[in-house]
Order: sequence, then C-alpha cells, then structure tokens
Amino acid sequence: MPDEQFEQLVEEGFIQLPAWVRERIKNVAILIEDQPPAEVRKIEGLDDDETLLGYYQGIPLTERGEHYGVGMTLPDTITLYRIPIERAAADDKMPVAQVIAETIWHEFAHHFGMDEHEVQTREQKRDEK
Repeated sequence: MPDEQFEQLVEEGFIQLPAWVRERIKNVAILIEDQPPAEVRKIEGLDDDETLLGYYQGIPLTERGEHYGVGMTLPDTITLYRIPIERAAADDKMPVAQVIAETIWHEFAHHFGMDEHEVQTREQKRDEK
C-alpha cells in the first residue's frame, strides 16, 4: 500500500475515536514507521516471531501532575507500524483500515492511563457486543 494511502487511513482511524476522546487528547503525535525498532522490541520483551502493531510512549493523562507542561515538554508519541499492520490485516482477513482504527484505539487507551491488561479486557468486552 502506498504511504499516502496508509497515512489517509490513519487520519480516518483517528477520526473514528469518539469526539469526547479526541477532545481530551493533549500533546500526542502519531507517527508511522515500517517496523518496531530493536530498542522497542527489547523494552517489550518480544521474541523473534512477535511484533507490535503500535506503541505508546509518554506520560499518560492519569499520571500528569500540575507541573506537566511547565517548560519544554515533548509530545507523547503513538507509533503505528505499517508492515505488521498490513500483515495482521492479511492474516486476519480484515481491512487494513479496521486494523489501523483498532490499533489507534488501543494505543490511545494507554494514553488515557490503561495498562495492557485493562486495554485487552475492554477490547474483549467491546468485541462481545
């Protein structure tokens, strides 16, 4: 898939977040890379046969104190990994747009302070509906 098309799907996936969620997002940049770098793979303890679709890095809203943003504050980042997303879509026979939207939801859940267990529990409840 061309980079421009993938970027458009990312924009559309972000817009699918509920308005109240988008309004509460502060100081977050969405990035796109081909693959998770070795450093992230190591931090996450991934085996050679494992990968990530996305990765949140920053200070969740629930942990930002009153001094957050005083002085120069770099944005949190959500990085989407294009090749693993495209592979997951093909493997699961899902549209790439759907995998992107779900990954964006997952990573922003971390921005809102949910740990991996809580995110997965909420995803399971959402999928059961």
